[in-house]
Amino acid sequence: MFQGSIVAMITPFRDGKIDEKAFGDLIEFHITNGTDGIVPCGTTGESATLSNDEHNRLVRLTIEAVKGRVPVIAGTGSNSTEEAIYFTRYAKECGADAALLITPYYNKPTQEGLYRHFKEIAEEVDIPLIPYNVPGRTGVNMLPSTIARLAEIENIVAVKEASGSMTQICEIYRLCGDKIAILSGEDAINFPILAAGGQGMISVTANIVPKKMGDMWDAYNRGDIASARDIHYEIFDLHQTLFIETNPIPVKTALAMMGKCTEEMRLPLCSMSEGNRERLRNVLKGYKLI
Repeated sequence: MFQGSIVAMITPFRDGKIDEKAFGDLIEFHITNGTDGIVPCGTTGESATLSNDEHNRLVRLTIEAVKGRVPVIAGTGSNSTEEAIYFTRYAKECGADAALLITPYYNKPTQEGLYRHFKEIAEEVDIPLIPYNVPGRTGVNMLPSTIARLAEIENIVAVKEASGSMTQICEIYRLCGDKIAILSGEDAINFPILAAGGQGMISVTANIVPKKMGDMWDAYNRGDIASARDIHYEIFDLHQTLFIETNPIPVKTALAMMGKCTEEMRLPLCSMSEGNRERLRNVLKGYKLI
């Protein structure tokens, strides 16, 4: 149901508020350049520092701007099951195609708690759901055995996997097969995840090179594995550089250098160090992005 190069959108700010013009322009940039899906209000979108009203506004704005041209997968996760249900229900009412839900963070739930969290949301809101496993952010790793249990729930259709473990990816595929789509959440291993059975990626790098990311998926999907691998390695330095500081600091800085938004972030995120900024600038120049 959901595959290909899906972008985890940044949220542009100007003078402390969401820059709706820049956000709309970015959506057009992605659709024009072959992006297969749009994710607002994810980690890359600084969801943790959006107010509830801002969060809901961004979801609605995305759906209105996309106009059904590609799927909209709204970020609706929370470390509160009740709040996640609220955001997910709102996304469905707005017309989102699916919801992306990060595993509850800080609480450090058990595997049973993770299962019950997603099961409860699936029962309360009839919309395709994509759990998002990113233990480096949340402090908890959702194990393949838990994902296999969730794959039995009809409207849990995919998992965004950012554990960084290829062993874990392979175990998920071994246990679930085609019951659930595996989407890469680690740009540096997008290609290996596709080779292990993945069906696409929810990408940070796609924010700045959507066509390259789309071309890689298209090549892989038509069976041109060599071309997909070549593109993966062509942009590998870009993948690495966009994570030299906490995401989304480098990618938002890169987009600002490209003239697509301001560099404004919300505390506790802050500007890049000068050394890393210069490193990022040199990489972007090397790719002729600035």
